Amino acid sequence: MKKLLTIAGSDSCGGAGIQADLKTFSAHGVFGMSVITAVTVQNTQGVFGVQDISPDIIQRQIEVIFDDISVDAVKIGMVSKTETIKTIAETLSKYSIQNLVVDPVMVSKSGFHLLQLEAKEALITHLLPMATVVTPNLPEAEVITGLEINTLEDMKKAAHIIYKMGPKYVLVKGGHLEDEAVDILYDGTVFTYYNSPRIDTKNTHGTGCTLSSAIASNLGKGLSIVEAIEKAKNYITIAIENSFSIGKGVGPTHHFYELYKKAGLL
Repeated sequence: MKKLLTIAGSDSCGGAGIQADLKTFSAHGVFGMSVITAVTVQNTQGVFGVQDISPDIIQRQIEVIFDDISVDAVKIGMVSKTETIKTIAETLSKYSIQNLVVDPVMVSKSGFHLLQLEAKEALITHLLPMATVVTPNLPEAEVITGLEINTLEDMKKAAHIIYKMGPKYVLVKGGHLEDEAVDILYDGTVFTYYNSPRIDTKNTHGTGCTLSSAIASNLGKGLSIVEAIEKAKNYITIAIENSFSIGKGVGPTHHFYELYKKAGLL
């Protein structure tokens, strides 16, 4: 069985972060492991606080995994502080990482800043050059590049700028576009387009975490980057189509819909 590691924050209501990553790993038939970078105070209505884990504990969590277990892919999610980012980059650099997916989590859907503003440059300097693929949505791509992104051409410009920051591939997610829902993958030369239908639901908590974890799972299983993203897009589309409410706000996607259906639980 392939072994996947997520380095991210904990979501107390289970729809995003470490919890979403581990659910996604399990749904893809890979064994999930975790390094927790922060604990959030969170429910479906928003994020109400964050407690960062100390850099020393983050470093030791990473080291004990890699010193004992071979890791087929790593996904990095919420890393809120400069010290956290530097620690992760320095520690991972000691190991041979074949597949590294960086999801630059910056602001929650409720508007809470999950990446401290002064940590943006550390993310760009230390983590993006290590990434196999980085997966910003449009607001995140705007923060990284300083561009205003309203069109597909804007997305392509942003992808080009981010690619120059060092990752092997850039996936700019276009779910925030008004006219169409299209993601674009850039490899420095060629753009690959992933079109998907817009789904009329408010329950989209953790979609970014889930997609990036699905991509990491597929890369860890040996798929090419284009196929890994295609299969991940199919997975997240079904998960959103079957999302559900669990509280008063934005509910989660259904990470196990296909498995539950096959098992006769739906």
